[in-house]
Amino acid sequence: MNHYLRFFAIAGALILAASCSSTKKLSTTTSSFPSIDQGGKIAIVAHRGFWKSEQGGMSENSIASLKAAQDAGLWGSECDIHLTADGVVIVNHNNDIAGKLIREHKFSDFAEDLLPNGERRPTIDEYLNQTAKCKTTKLVIEFKKQGSDEREDQLIDKTIAAMKAHHLYNPERVLFISFSKHICERLAKEQPQFINQFLSSDPTGIKENPLNYYALGINGIDYHYKMFKAHPDWVNVAHEKGMSVNVWTVNKEEDIKAMIDLGVDAITTNEPLLVRELLGAKEYKKK
Repeated sequence: MNHYLRFFAIAGALILAASCSSTKKLSTTTSSFPSIDQGGKIAIVAHRGFWKSEQGGMSENSIASLKAAQDAGLWGSECDIHLTADGVVIVNHNNDIAGKLIREHKFSDFAEDLLPNGERRPTIDEYLNQTAKCKTTKLVIEFKKQGSDEREDQLIDKTIAAMKAHHLYNPERVLFISFSKHICERLAKEQPQFINQFLSSDPTGIKENPLNYYALGINGIDYHYKMFKAHPDWVNVAHEKGMSVNVWTVNKEEDIKAMIDLGVDAITTNEPLLVRELLGAKEYKKK
């Protein structure tokens, strides 16, 4: 009889241990975000590429501006992507080109609408082709809102497929940002290994406490610098949850210094060399 009691006692203990182990695993699922380990240093992201340079040709989102960011040794270069009416992922900031809405026109409709340096608007494939040439500059892809969840899903699917085709499906090479909560939520669910930052410029910041996005599994925030000036504690709130913190678009010396003092992880700017000068030894670079 004692033999059987001993057997059931041991079996019960093993079941309890397995149950505790399972519970612990579930409780850490939300916070298992990509680690941010920059040793207190701050990365520089060229806003729409390092376009405000001779090499960049004063042309935002151009191949030249991306190459200029790479040649300058910047940690990141940001670009904006949309989906044309015929399903081409195109790199451009605004929703329109020369007054023509991107989502209502074919890619060929923009053939004559050149950038200031003479380039045509690049496709994501062309942009990734240049990205692949430099392992030390990360591409920060902003998924622009597309007017419907369906189109946003297509934009995600096509971009992920292009990343894989160019051997850039790698969190060390690419990160994501978007003003679309739908896009960020889907990326959080399907691409949790990538840094995925929700963008906001809400001047009141009422709904933008980082904890709201942490609860959705979104692992980062990318807020306008005025929001952090109004809510400086949000940097620590995000960091305590393992979230990455980017800030945009910071161009004036006093604002850059304020963001450095807050300890953000990355500063997105049109003036990367000024940020580099102010950061000095605190600049984070990928080796």
